[in-house]
Amino acid sequence: MSQIPVILAAVLSFAITAVGGLFIIPFLKRLHYGQTIKEIGPTWHKGKQGTPTMGGLMFIIGIPVATLIAYFAMQGLDKNTFATILPSHRARLFYGLLMALAFGFLGFLDDYIKVVKKRNLGLRAREKMLGQLLIAAAYIAACYLSGDRSTSVQVPFAGDIELGLWYFPLALFVIVGTVNAVNLTDGLDGLSSSVTFCASLGFIVISGMLGFAGMNILSAALAGGCIGFLLYNFYPAKVFMGDTGSLFLGGLVTALAFGIGLPVALVLLGIIYVIETVSDILQIGFFKLTHKRIFKMAPIHHHFEMCGWSEVKIVTVFSVITLIGAVLTIIWVSAL
Repeated sequence: MSQIPVILAAVLSFAITAVGGLFIIPFLKRLHYGQTIKEIGPTWHKGKQGTPTMGGLMFIIGIPVATLIAYFAMQGLDKNTFATILPSHRARLFYGLLMALAFGFLGFLDDYIKVVKKRNLGLRAREKMLGQLLIAAAYIAACYLSGDRSTSVQVPFAGDIELGLWYFPLALFVIVGTVNAVNLTDGLDGLSSSVTFCASLGFIVISGMLGFAGMNILSAALAGGCIGFLLYNFYPAKVFMGDTGSLFLGGLVTALAFGIGLPVALVLLGIIYVIETVSDILQIGFFKLTHKRIFKMAPIHHHFEMCGWSEVKIVTVFSVITLIGAVLTIIWVSAL
């Protein structure tokens, strides 16, 4: 497959996202769409009060536009590759994009309620969970109806495992769990976007190795969009992605994992998402049982903040861990 569409997707996504920030951030400021800092966070985060949120709109525009342009450019540049893309693979690409956009819209509603309606916690937990379950179920059903009927998963060192009907509730759990994990990771300047960029590099290599042309383009667009956003989101952040951006990124990461047929790869490619979620669950569970805390604050990035680590150091270390996870995943896939 020609690498021109992949490079085009990355460059276009970066450019659209970066240029979009020049217009979207001032627009959000004029609307006074500023972030409200929760009282339970570190006290020094109060200085971030009022920083524009919903900045995820930048890459929500950039990534899909770049993906579609590059995907159809591939038809003209490499007709053989385009012709050999299975209908089920096309379905995974477009349904995956739609799923990510739907999650982004749900996040937008959450942010809108927070900043416009002045309800600090946004959507109620059950409302948000119901919305996420419906979106994930719609994606799974759409892929199934398109002819993607596989119910087996590849597991490291165990090979192909047939799950049968158990595949569907487990897929639902993985999608919703990953989306919320990415949302949970969005707690420091540049953290979620940096970690997701590193994960996207792994997806670029793996999708290329396995011959998933559409997913190769989508993962490149994700990488470009994350870098374009980091121009404004790296410490000190000029804008936050909000739930608008983090839920979209979560949806896109799961779309890539299911799109290449390796949802289990999220354990390594999304190792930081897993650690963040587990730390939060352990903290809550342990406190309910003992009224004591395991970490100084959860999720775990706040623990390291309380230990004196700078935001830049945490982002750097977490990104390196994600890169290590990506390398291990590539090694595993190469051995399949």
